[in-house]
Amino acid sequence: MAKNAVYTVKYRRKREVRTNYKKRLALLKSGIPRLVIRKSNNKITLQVVEYHPDGDKVLFSFVSSNLEKFGWKYSKKSIPASYLAGLALGKIAKDKKVSNLIVDLGLQVPHQGSKLYASIKGIVDAGINLNVDEKVFPSEERLNGTHIVNDNVTSFSKYKKEGLDVSKIPQVFEEVKNKIMK
Repeated sequence: MAKNAVYTVKYRRKREVRTNYKKRLALLKSGIPRLVIRKSNNKITLQVVEYHPDGDKVLFSFVSSNLEKFGWKYSKKSIPASYLAGLALGKIAKDKKVSNLIVDLGLQVPHQGSKLYASIKGIVDAGINLNVDEKVFPSEERLNGTHIVNDNVTSFSKYKKEGLDVSKIPQVFEEVKNKIMK
């Protein structure tokens, strides 16, 4: 606590460790719409956000749970699902004439080859300009789900209950990818 009578209370979101204002200001100064990526326990949410003085405006978004419309019945939080969600958002952005975005990951710590970079790879593959190094993207094997098929762990009981065949993930991935790109 402060030792004198004057004490400045920090912004609420800074106290709650929810916003890095220095990083946010740098992103806003660019004047480019931001690609905001957020992960939850069940899905990936991608949004294109534009700054306005009275509050940020979400231009459009895509949630990985919407992949069911394209025929994806597997996990909505996996690397292949993240890539497909990024591809879908990139397609929407291209249709809305948005060609350049800046990535805003918030306080998430990105790791090379992670779901966050899989989403970004999907957006880049859709034809949107992002300033990102190609080395951080997951391998093609991880993007299309082959690594899941090659995993010999029998921890796919949820898929078995739903009657889904894990060995078909790469095939379904390609089908969904083609549907998105139409």
